[in-house]
Amino acid sequence: MTFTRLKNTLRPMARRRAKGESGFTLVELLVVLVILVLLASIIGPRVISYLGSSRSKTAHVQVESLVTAMELFHIDVGRYPTSSEGLQSLVKPAGNVPGWNGPYLSKGDVPKDPWGKPYVYVPGEGSTSFSIKSFGADGKEGGTGEDADISN
Repeated sequence: MTFTRLKNTLRPMARRRAKGESGFTLVELLVVLVILVLLASIIGPRVISYLGSSRSKTAHVQVESLVTAMELFHIDVGRYPTSSEGLQSLVKPAGNVPGWNGPYLSKGDVPKDPWGKPYVYVPGEGSTSFSIKSFGADGKEGGTGEDADISN
């Protein structure tokens, strides 16, 4: 193949690029970008609300699991843990606890709530009942929505 023939073969390709027929224009790229931003603004809040409600549901499930473990502790020991023993007594006995047959939690550790804070254990009057709480996303007592307290 001679140089002139090769030059004549490549010439139509050079003309196409010069006319701007290949590639995307700035306007086309901006239109695509605007569409993506609109989709993100519509879908984003829905995904965030699902995430918040799923954290609350996870906290409810974990509280119920802790309640079940407390009931097993009560059956074995004959009482609920004291405030000094706390939820840790479900994993390892605090001192010499007669009848302790744990650990009562399968993971080997007391879980934190979905917001990364520890659950609050409050023993009841006369060792007859108890309360296990998560203070929600804000970590403070009270609140609504994702900040609401979750307890048994």
